Amino acid sequence: MEGLLDHILRDMLTRLGGVDICVTEFVRVSGTLLPNRFFQRIAPELLTGSRTPAGVPVRVQLLGSDPGCMAENAAKLAALGPAGIDLNFGCPAKTVNRHRGGAVLLTDPELLHQLVSAVRRAVPAHMLVTAKMRLGYEDKSRKLECAQAIAAGGAQELVVHARTKVEGYRPPAFWEELPAILEALDIPVIANGEVWTPDDFARCRAISGCEDVMLGRGMVADPGLARTVKCGERAGWAEVEPLLRPFWDKVQLATLPKYQPGRLKQWLAYLRRLHPEADALFQRIRTVTDPREVERLVFDTASTPGARTTGEMARVE
Repeated sequence: MEGLLDHILRDMLTRLGGVDICVTEFVRVSGTLLPNRFFQRIAPELLTGSRTPAGVPVRVQLLGSDPGCMAENAAKLAALGPAGIDLNFGCPAKTVNRHRGGAVLLTDPELLHQLVSAVRRAVPAHMLVTAKMRLGYEDKSRKLECAQAIAAGGAQELVVHARTKVEGYRPPAFWEELPAILEALDIPVIANGEVWTPDDFARCRAISGCEDVMLGRGMVADPGLARTVKCGERAGWAEVEPLLRPFWDKVQLATLPKYQPGRLKQWLAYLRRLHPEADALFQRIRTVTDPREVERLVFDTASTPGARTTGEMARVE
């Protein structure tokens, strides 16, 4: 989930409990051996035992199409001690696919096998190697061939996003396609796609036959979703709202000022699906681009939805 679920949001979402494992945004591997700082920029958790501040293990995801280069980078990454190495065969982004990365690799099961095999051989036997795929690129006709190629290459778990690349993120997710993959493989298969609520989670498990589910955008919209489905404890706004301040503080440390308001708006835009209070905050800062004004409007308790100042505040039309 490039550009959304980074280490800052991972920290916030794991604070409410219920999450077993996190996977990073992808590290793009394209012809060079990356320095340690590159892996650590995507996954600063590597500096703290590959765990979030809440103690949740973090696997680092690699994306690329050259088996030799992927293997070299996986070996270097393995030396940094991640909780596992995940391989991305699911990204639908046009720029990624155009450069032979992500979901486009589902058109070439043999290359999938080579990539997984090369990484598996390159890293220590104790290091977990997993993968994520979609149901296909343009259609679902090769889903079993791709899944079997990945498993035969040595992947120990497979997450399946239940849509093709062409279907993108449009509802629905086709959970009914997953039982055939589950039946064909001897490794755990984890369902993914269009799980926004506890009811979605229950239906996904029932239809897919998968015991485990990977949460994505649904968890961003409802930070307590994992805890709810695991323990039955919902997280209301009283628990979610206090996460905004540390999120904003970390964004300010890690992001250029011109991008800071966008990060907060992005999360609020998800949160407002469930929380009217988040929608009120989103509307309050929707057109504001000055970080100082965003801070005042969101975190100054004296501010009101109609408050505005002049001066250096900029707006987007």
